[in-house]
Amino acid sequence: MNRPAIAVTGLGMITPVGNDTESTWKGVCAGVSPVRTVAALEGCAIDFACTVDGIDLDAAIGGRTSFRMGKYVKFAVLAAREAVADAGLDPAQWEGSRVAVVVGTSSGGSASLTEQAVVLDRHGPDATSPSGILLTIPNMPAAEIAIQLRATGPSMAPCTACSSGATALSVARDLLVTGQCDIAIAGATESIVYPVAMTGFARSGAAARADGEPARRCRPFAADRAGLVMGEGAAVMVLERADDAAARGAAPRALLVGTGATTDAHHPTSPHPSGAVAQAAVEAALHDAGWAAEDVEHVNAHGTATPMNDATEAALIGRVYPHRPPVTAPKGVLGHCMGAAGAIEAGLTVLTLQRGVVPPIANLDTPAPEFDINCVTRQPLRQPIRRAVSHSFGFGGHNAVIALQRP
Repeated sequence: MNRPAIAVTGLGMITPVGNDTESTWKGVCAGVSPVRTVAALEGCAIDFACTVDGIDLDAAIGGRTSFRMGKYVKFAVLAAREAVADAGLDPAQWEGSRVAVVVGTSSGGSASLTEQAVVLDRHGPDATSPSGILLTIPNMPAAEIAIQLRATGPSMAPCTACSSGATALSVARDLLVTGQCDIAIAGATESIVYPVAMTGFARSGAAARADGEPARRCRPFAADRAGLVMGEGAAVMVLERADDAAARGAAPRALLVGTGATTDAHHPTSPHPSGAVAQAAVEAALHDAGWAAEDVEHVNAHGTATPMNDATEAALIGRVYPHRPPVTAPKGVLGHCMGAAGAIEAGLTVLTLQRGVVPPIANLDTPAPEFDINCVTRQPLRQPIRRAVSHSFGFGGHNAVIALQRP
């Protein structure tokens, strides 16, 4: 099939190190995690996380609509606004029926659901919010973006756990390729730093322990890696067919040229130890892009800093890319932003292609000795990168891989 090239013409982010794309990029390249103790988690086994800070979300949303939005929705709306502005598009001028919105999330507004359950239990039904449902359901980021930006084309809310963002980009690309839209606003959002979720991750054994220096607790690919640190945020891209972007004079940041997806069908939380099914997703993305493995010049790894996930992914990288391209893992800085992670990391990969800079993996001097991978450590690596992949592997065995290319 002769597929049209898909251009990334706009990018928006809000993360623990920045409230827009540029500040996020600077923070990730600095390689220092902002993890901190969170007052709302007092008394929990895990009382620290990487959280979005330094912004009044209600003021940033403006108007009288923020009352009905959960925090995860506000993140998505702000990232989408930035992406659309970055693309040089004006929602007042576009044909809304040709604009799609595909924004994923892993847990939706589960924090708000928990809060409303507590209010119901303690104070009765009349004390609960009339917007309680809107604060919780996972389609609301896509719905609110569509409302705010006058996008009346297809809208979807993919949920594939930690790979939701990569899945959303893949679905958006398919909508463009099949002609169901001309513009796709795509990405993911997450905010689950609240006691029930944090306790669940602690009980599962996936979370890093509350010991040592907080900023060093997330150590992807390190010999002493000890588990994930929670993060939050959103990233949204504007995707268009490259010919359409060129016709309106828009210069693409990058081209989305391949996607691959598989499911381990092995265990709810653990990856298949062979990594074979995740590898099949990588190979599918490479095939879709028309690349050989040796064409890949950079890998943005899933890199959760959990013992099994990092071991499985490192072995996969060593097998698929024997030429040892430079590897980064942004979760060392940002924490694990769950459903938003794949979109944020794909966005960072776009910036690496644009700027010829690979950010370092925070808290890593050298990878574990059994990992034969070329991790970027301590300082950003500055070299031209033309082709790169972003890996996302989620609970439930969901694997999604994005292949991106410099225009």
